[in-house]
Amino acid sequence: VAGQNYSMVSEFILVGFSTFPQHLLPAFFLFYLLMYLFTLLGNLLIMATVWSERSLHTPMYLFLCALSTSEILFTVAVTPRMLVDMLSSHHSITFVACATQMFFSFMFGFTHSFLLMIMGYDRYVAICHPLRYNVLMSIRTCARLVSWTWASGSVMGMMVTLIVFHLTFCGSNMIYHFGCHVFSLLKLACGKETSSVTLGVILVCVSALMGCLFLIVLSYVFIVAAILRIPSAEGRTKTFSTCVSHLTVVIVHYGFASIIYLKPRSSMDSNTLIATTYTVFTPFLSPIIFSLRNKELKNAIKKSFQRKFSPLGS
Repeated sequence: VAGQNYSMVSEFILVGFSTFPQHLLPAFFLFYLLMYLFTLLGNLLIMATVWSERSLHTPMYLFLCALSTSEILFTVAVTPRMLVDMLSSHHSITFVACATQMFFSFMFGFTHSFLLMIMGYDRYVAICHPLRYNVLMSIRTCARLVSWTWASGSVMGMMVTLIVFHLTFCGSNMIYHFGCHVFSLLKLACGKETSSVTLGVILVCVSALMGCLFLIVLSYVFIVAAILRIPSAEGRTKTFSTCVSHLTVVIVHYGFASIIYLKPRSSMDSNTLIATTYTVFTPFLSPIIFSLRNKELKNAIKKSFQRKFSPLGS
């Protein structure tokens, strides 16, 4: 209504885990803290191994390093705040801090999807055009592709955050989430344009995620067709094994994302736990999948450990 007097919101309260039974919070804190530390260490280990092993200085592992970086930064943007709030009685977050957290989580989330798409393209070129691989995936091209993913992620993150924070927030300032989650925040907005902004945000997120997924699926259609043309069973297995880790991470990433965005409405506590699957579990699982399912990387990690911890053996 024109001329309506809104009481403006200057800070938000992150409800998060505060509705859970208090005696369970230390156990949750420890569980998520260990997963957070493992995520950081796992991704740093992958980056250090790729950096130190010359045999891994290839496009596939350059993209994996970029993915590990975006994974670390995404986790750092969301999880520490969640952990602090579990043990604290002070759950307020300023307007600026909330916008900053949303920007970074969107930026690294989108970058992650774009990198997975480019890794799919890399596997497609390696398997379907092996003779042209070194030309099509030169170091300069790879650096450009990685820069493009980060720049696009930043632009998308900035665009969504500016659209959301241009809205007026009034009345309740309780965000029923452990972070500045876009849809939890949009519920607090008031004014005529809220519904159109909500629809715009959904369209941007869905079209970016689905566009990436479509191109990944397309890459794998060509990859599978090329693999089926290989005469020997051993050759087919060996070629497909180079894609397994990437394919598994794609399934985990999109599986957890769809659980969050396509799930039916449920209780607040189960919503909080379900949301941690994407923000905590996905970055936690990625380094495990890549280091266990990728033979080359697994052997390189083993080799670097042996070099560091058994000088007498060498």
